[in-house]
Amino acid sequence: MYKMENNTALAEPLQSLDEWEDDLLLRYPDPKSVAKGKETEDYRNYDDPARDTVREFYRLNHQYQTYDFVLEKRAEYLKFDRKEMTVWEAFEFLNQLVDDSDPDTDLSQLQHLLQTSEAIRADGHPDWFVLTGLMHDMGKVLCLFGEPQWAVVGDTFPVGCAYSDKIVYPEFFKENPDFYNEKYNTKYGVYSPNCGLRNVHMSWGHDEYVYQMLKDYLPEQGLYMLRYHSFYSQHRENGYDHLMDDHDREMFKWVDLFNPYDLYSKNPTPPDWNELKPYYENLVAKYLPKTLKF
Repeated sequence: MYKMENNTALAEPLQSLDEWEDDLLLRYPDPKSVAKGKETEDYRNYDDPARDTVREFYRLNHQYQTYDFVLEKRAEYLKFDRKEMTVWEAFEFLNQLVDDSDPDTDLSQLQHLLQTSEAIRADGHPDWFVLTGLMHDMGKVLCLFGEPQWAVVGDTFPVGCAYSDKIVYPEFFKENPDFYNEKYNTKYGVYSPNCGLRNVHMSWGHDEYVYQMLKDYLPEQGLYMLRYHSFYSQHRENGYDHLMDDHDREMFKWVDLFNPYDLYSKNPTPPDWNELKPYYENLVAKYLPKTLKF
């Protein structure tokens, strides 16, 4: 394994897409029906993580994720001029990666993605939602280009304003220079009240990268899932309501819908890729081009 150093059916048919979406949002998954490997309260255990890399990962992440760093990485990577690969070639790389920020699994990334997408599919959600589950961590290929894991994975949060104490291990932000910068350390920082997350820079990592990569191919609901699935300090803790607008709040119903599948589908039993391969090859071909630019 490669590791970075350091670092129901309905009684009547639905009459419109809006009606379908409203019904879907009523059917939030029961976490206990998704979790197979352990009790739900045992997930995201940051007080006593199973692997000692987790705390050190977040120390580095919180120290170096500054506003300027995020702007630098956006300029560097969002040109998508590094490499062109098929989805399956990109997954070959992900199979080599163990995520140092994740206390819940040490399976390969493709196995986790299949667990997520299969849990979504088992609950009868639309195929674009299944594809979102499959692709949500594709941005972790940033590690292929030499990025340390603290700049690729882990929980995300806004930069350019005060760091919320709802972020995991908030004490480590005292090592970040923005913590002391009066331009960035107030409640709103460089932003304005309820400006909307589209105007907010998030800490750099795979969420923003995969969102930008796939923004022309998936519905907005799926794109919100991609862009904010690691934003736990908001969708679990509501730590940044002051930056959210009404559209964000509506779209975050979908982020909330996605989260249990991402989190609680993790279990030690890997999916059978040989059995699942034909379905997913057809799904990817339906929505995505033959190659993606990275």
